[in-house]
Amino acid sequence: MGDRAWQRMLSGRRLDLLDPSPLDVEIEDIAHGLSFVARWNGQTEGDWPYSVAEHSLLVDDLYAELNPKAPVRWRLAALLHDAPEYVIGDMISPVKAAVGPDYKAMDVRLTGAIHRRFGLPEALPASVKKQIKRADRISAWAEATQIAGFTAAEANRLFGAPRHAGARDIRIAPRPPREVKTDFLARFDAHMAAA
Repeated sequence: MGDRAWQRMLSGRRLDLLDPSPLDVEIEDIAHGLSFVARWNGQTEGDWPYSVAEHSLLVDDLYAELNPKAPVRWRLAALLHDAPEYVIGDMISPVKAAVGPDYKAMDVRLTGAIHRRFGLPEALPASVKKQIKRADRISAWAEATQIAGFTAAEANRLFGAPRHAGARDIRIAPRPPREVKTDFLARFDAHMAAA
């Protein structure tokens, strides 16, 4: 038997990890998967793991707050910024560094397929990517200091001290996967309707 390079999704789709097709990407699969993928390798406080879907909603909120005049398509990109993790999981940065360029290449291929599926450019403009990354770092800082056990000094060193005035006002409260999935799908639908 040969090595299998595809993942069967709950929708019935088979997503080829080496050559992903936009036709095999379904938002329900993404929302379901991301709502069950724990950030910080599950090393967070609370009754529920803090999911990638919950993080994505926060990044979308922060992106919108930081870029109030941005087109809704870039908010969609912010919401989907970690979407490949629905199939490859969320690896913490030290593990990504250890795995090397193969992980990055797979992430780029999956991102491209996801973006094409939902009408985004395969590669985002550098300025948009930078703005999403800023929102992502603010979210990571808040998560690190509130639920992942980092001191503010450690988080400042790893993620940069947030220059966003409301960063310290963010409240992280992990929720059940079903609730997060519902919110993620509702946000996606709102962005698609507005786009």
